[in-house]
Amino acid sequence: TFTLGIADASSNGIDLKAAGQGMRNSVPLATRIGPMLALICTVSTIMSAVEAKRKLKEQEIIQRILNNYDWRVRPRGLNASWPDTGGPVLVTVNIYLRSISKIDDVNMEYSAQFTFREEWVDARLAYGRFEDESTEVPPFVVLATSENADQSQQIWMPDTFFQNEKEARRHLIDKPNVLIRIHKDGSILYSVRLSLVLSCPMSLEFYPLDRQNCLIDLASYAYTTQDIKYEWKEQNPVQQKDGLRQSLPSFELQDVVTKYCTSKTNTGEYSCLRTQMVLRREFSYYLLQLYIPSFMLVIVSWVSFWLDKDSVPARVTLGVTTLLTMTTQSSGINAKLPPVSYTKAIDVWIGVCLAFIFGALLEFALVNYAARKDMSCGQRMMKQLPQDGYRPLAGSQPRTSFCCRIFVRRYKERSKRIDVVSRLVFPIGYACFNVLYWAVYLM
Repeated sequence: TFTLGIADASSNGIDLKAAGQGMRNSVPLATRIGPMLALICTVSTIMSAVEAKRKLKEQEIIQRILNNYDWRVRPRGLNASWPDTGGPVLVTVNIYLRSISKIDDVNMEYSAQFTFREEWVDARLAYGRFEDESTEVPPFVVLATSENADQSQQIWMPDTFFQNEKEARRHLIDKPNVLIRIHKDGSILYSVRLSLVLSCPMSLEFYPLDRQNCLIDLASYAYTTQDIKYEWKEQNPVQQKDGLRQSLPSFELQDVVTKYCTSKTNTGEYSCLRTQMVLRREFSYYLLQLYIPSFMLVIVSWVSFWLDKDSVPARVTLGVTTLLTMTTQSSGINAKLPPVSYTKAIDVWIGVCLAFIFGALLEFALVNYAARKDMSCGQRMMKQLPQDGYRPLAGSQPRTSFCCRIFVRRYKERSKRIDVVSRLVFPIGYACFNVLYWAVYLM
């Protein structure tokens, strides 16, 4: 009957194609958009489910790898087969220096803040075996840490300590600055942010023109070289924060060198690593605060050579004032340094400056003594002259009077010469000392 109806419609001249097109155009727009919205919602739901499943799988991985895991037993060596522990565990280390501050010359220590990273392989934590055609695992999982639950105790970790450390702390704001990342091949990355006060034995013979080598030594506390071997990371073993070299207040970081070392004690031989930082003391501060002022004090002490020998108060005040000022400056410098048994460069400079200032004071004492002698001899000579105003005959003058006149004339010229000679000897001697001093300590 349906076929006959179509045939009758066609026989009556009705265009079936046009009629069908009209029926489609009459379908509402919402009816056509509905299936598209349903498809989009379905895809979004599937993606959300996949994402939720991936996160759940990370939790499952952590639970599965930590199940029956004994963190008290160290991992096997790189070329070992179970149950043989094989060789030592290879621990790769690198450091990211954040800041170096508070370099203390008296206590011979400095403060440093850095990120300390260690990498090693623990085959027991490898979860790549969980991956198959139907299951995909993430490249790594992260063990989060908190103040109340330290997750790092759930896995074995190297017992690294810093041999020259005095004080240390971990950063806990806002959360503990610790990262533990486990890769699917069993490699582990441990990263922690530390602030340490480290000892730095200093040699101060050239102070303040010195360079110091401050170290960061790290080693295992309990495991010998048969259990742990430390190595520096091949690329950038010690990284530096931008601007670190210029951020030090009184030093300039010239170079950072990484070295290998071995620590031998009664309990065994331990692998250790060393970071050597070459620090050059900034000289501009000491040049402006010490060398130039002391240099000017020495020159000021020479002003007394040009003053009259009778200006006793002026010359004494000038000499004593410069001497006391130089002594005060020396005490201020030594208060910032530890008491050492050897002579420092600053001691040589201050000692020679004090010697020249004290020499200028002694020079005035000698001039004053000569002037007084000259005066007393002149008075004795005047008393020995004839009272009647006649000069004595040749040969009749006492021998003592002739000798006294010669002595007075020579001594009087010598008192004047002392200042003249000092005007040349003191500057020339001080200039020669400066040439020798800077040639020795700058080189």
